[in-house]
Amino acid sequence: MNNQHFFSVDQDNKKKRLDIFLTEKLQESRSFLKKGIMDGWIKVNDSNVKPNYKLKEKDQITVIFPPLEKPSITPENIPLDIIYEDQDIIVINKPRGMVVYPAPGNFCGTLINALLNHTKKLSVRSGLMRPGIVHRLDKDTSGVIVLAKSDNAHMNLTNQFKNRDVKKVYQTLVWGQVHEDKASITAPIGRHPLKRKEMLVTTKNSREAITHFVVLERFDEFTFLKVNILTGRTHQIRVHMKFIGHPIVGDPVYSSKKTPFEIKGQALHAYKLGLYHPTTNKYMEFTVPLPDDISSILNILMNRKGGKE
Repeated sequence: MNNQHFFSVDQDNKKKRLDIFLTEKLQESRSFLKKGIMDGWIKVNDSNVKPNYKLKEKDQITVIFPPLEKPSITPENIPLDIIYEDQDIIVINKPRGMVVYPAPGNFCGTLINALLNHTKKLSVRSGLMRPGIVHRLDKDTSGVIVLAKSDNAHMNLTNQFKNRDVKKVYQTLVWGQVHEDKASITAPIGRHPLKRKEMLVTTKNSREAITHFVVLERFDEFTFLKVNILTGRTHQIRVHMKFIGHPIVGDPVYSSKKTPFEIKGQALHAYKLGLYHPTTNKYMEFTVPLPDDISSILNILMNRKGGKE
């Protein structure tokens, strides 16, 4: 891991916030970089500034990461549904309810805890607390996720996600009847100004977000959708579905409706992931079936629709 980074601000990036600029340039979270700015190991023109400092052309940014002590992530004997594995990547069908990597409040029972019991070979380019991580799924979103076992694979996959070469397709059940057979949502997403764990559609401190959907089945009060996202913003599908007035069934954050079915968390499933193998460049596609709880809900709705109840 490179502990030192130097940037010279060009005309295209002037007036951009320092923390946002660094989030785009470095593979670190914005909160981590904000802490670095406040702690003084990120400087502009050799001076301490605030995270919201507006960059000027020709500003010189110095980032010197402090020495990292290896954190303790305890390997745990948790069953994994491994779809594919080789020396470069490992593809997992993540269950609903599992956090992807350790963080405050979730230092055990995560996908990484389980993976470290399976293999010690995971890339550390995303940091020692997020080995192998190139993308993530929310805790209560099930489905296919790829992790990097080598640093070269990590860099390759990161570029594929950045360049939108990765196919990410979801299935979800939303409230209400969606009238369009297919449509696109292009609406920027940023962090909620008051509720810091929530996102929303906003033009302030936001990033482009593009979601395409196709209706698979309509029911009296619900619609089953196939969703393809071109960008990977936090909570993107959940926020966009709420934005168009069709929040996801069971979503504890973005839906105020009481769910009439047995499901813990949002009815959102990452059922297909397509990518180019980082070594062979061969296109690979992985699909995983709907989890039992969403399948059961769909069966109930299909039976009602067919007049069998």
